[in-house]
Amino acid sequence: MYAIIQTGGKQYKVEEGQVIRVEKLDNEAGETVEFDQVKLVSTDNGLKVGTPTVEGAKVTAEVVAQGKGKKVIIFKYKPKNNFRKKNGHRQPYTAIEIKSIEA
Repeated sequence: MYAIIQTGGKQYKVEEGQVIRVEKLDNEAGETVEFDQVKLVSTDNGLKVGTPTVEGAKVTAEVVAQGKGKKVIIFKYKPKNNFRKKNGHRQPYTAIEIKSIEA
């Protein structure tokens, strides 16, 4: 059984017991989060596709950790002008573990 949920402007395919990283959520580690923007649910009976979301479906997850991703280096360069600019960015994320999928 799997589902496709939307959070943080992105869509994720999730299964029970799976740990995924999503855009930062304002929850502490150990808290429970419910996602009601379920786009698709696959069950033993077949697929349920939402228009745009599946009615009554929700995915329950537990926040595992908050963190930052690996550093991404941004380097700007203009030839013949002695212009070089180096910058870095670490995107914050929330790691969640999928507990249950209800269709």
